[in-house]
Amino acid sequence: MTDDAYLFLLDDGATALGVAPAAVGDLACMDTPAVRAWLDAQGSTATSPRLRLVPPEERGAVPEGAERLPVPLNEEELSRVRQHMAPAVHTPVEEELLAYRHSADGRDDLIGRALAVGVPPHRIVELTGVDPATVTAAAGGR
Repeated sequence: MTDDAYLFLLDDGATALGVAPAAVGDLACMDTPAVRAWLDAQGSTATSPRLRLVPPEERGAVPEGAERLPVPLNEEELSRVRQHMAPAVHTPVEEELLAYRHSADGRDDLIGRALAVGVPPHRIVELTGVDPATVTAAAGGR
């Protein structure tokens, strides 16, 4: 497990902050008694447009005073949340980075392209499994 992600309820369902848990697919935490009880206490459901989820590194974006609940996500679930939150320009290169785990061809070019479109170095490390020093070195050359 990783640091906790956060479920929270927005005052305005039209705000595009975080990701709707239903959009990410099955998340083990959504079936826990704690989450079900929290949703019941808030008068909400797992499919509410006001219910949002952010990964641990984005918890500072949760609005002050918003009802929130820390939830554990496994690495695969967390990766899906991050992928849904990534800007559309990141999606194709993130898919290539994830596929890179099975190939070493063109590593430097792929890392360079990912950095060029703004994929954060920590996300490149997470997707590729390469040593953080390799990504840092590639970032220094840009």
